[in-house]
Amino acid sequence: MLKPKLAIIGASYLQLPLVKKAKDMGIETHCFAWEEGAVCKKYCDHFYPVSVLDKEIILQYCRDIKINGITTIATDIAVPTISYVAEKLNLISNSYQTALWATNKGLMRGCFHNEDVSSPKFLIVEKHEEKFLEELDFPVIVKPVDRSGSRGINKVYNPEMLESAVNMALEESLSSTAIIEEYIVGDEVSVESISWQGEHYILAVTDKVTTGPPHFVELEHHQPSGKNKEILEDIVALTNQALNSLKVEYGAGHTEIKIGKNNKAYVVEVGARMGGDFIGSHLVELSTGYDFLEAVIFVALNKFTVPHFNKRTFSGVYFLCKESEKIKPYFILKNNFDVQKEIQNEELKYVTNSNDRSGYLIYCAENKPKLL
Repeated sequence: MLKPKLAIIGASYLQLPLVKKAKDMGIETHCFAWEEGAVCKKYCDHFYPVSVLDKEIILQYCRDIKINGITTIATDIAVPTISYVAEKLNLISNSYQTALWATNKGLMRGCFHNEDVSSPKFLIVEKHEEKFLEELDFPVIVKPVDRSGSRGINKVYNPEMLESAVNMALEESLSSTAIIEEYIVGDEVSVESISWQGEHYILAVTDKVTTGPPHFVELEHHQPSGKNKEILEDIVALTNQALNSLKVEYGAGHTEIKIGKNNKAYVVEVGARMGGDFIGSHLVELSTGYDFLEAVIFVALNKFTVPHFNKRTFSGVYFLCKESEKIKPYFILKNNFDVQKEIQNEELKYVTNSNDRSGYLIYCAENKPKLL
């Protein structure tokens, strides 16, 4: 019997859990990515040093290979290529238009606005202009429309700070476009989901801890959320509305939501892919027993089955950096809640984006551990 052939777009450490899971499932893996940083190269069956943005070349390879499915995890930049190739080869995926909406915060906010999805007020800009000051109530958040991992994000408190923040976001943006949005005061959560034929299955709600302003780099993620039942119901309803507004039909979803005044929920953005920071690849299965990685692969191969949960426990991840150095002893000690941990750089520094973090500790326990 021939092995199914799965194309995986991206080959960095983010895709490694996906490659290993597919191999464990007896699937032939074909990775497409830039050569630099392609740690999956030595794990996959076939590696192609092609830019993840070069959808025509990847399409030709996939047509010749006769792949059975195409996917990625935790990588926004690969999503349009996946949908483009899947549409051309009649494989399972969201539409190419949905992929564009889901990877550009400006287009995404337009969809939210058209469908009355609760989200922060916003402006899309390609350069700084004085007239913006008349339209804004400070503080605001400024960020690129098409990047992730906290790159180019700044909280701006007054008009004097705006121009430099806009210029930073424009420099980080792949399309030289930024978004200026209303700052919502409150807690942030993410919602992990999987969709099939337009039906959305909520897997977990994740509580998030960040460095706060100005860059909001993520320091902790915890499942299940500690929010009360009423708020969780609102979060789930809003997630479904947001996914529908983007016409997401297939695969993993990662929806980021802020809880503002009077517990009103606002969608910040939706990723039509699995959440990064080990949320999708590790935490969902640890807290629910549901193999999210396997499910993403099954969606791509047209073999999806409705989720069933066989476990309810606490899981999470702590990231190590200068802001969180008080927890470093837990990276050295053997703890009864450890799942996986690593110090990648002994020199801790203050972080401006996710790549500045120096290590991680993934836990699973009957109760959420309280570190120092």
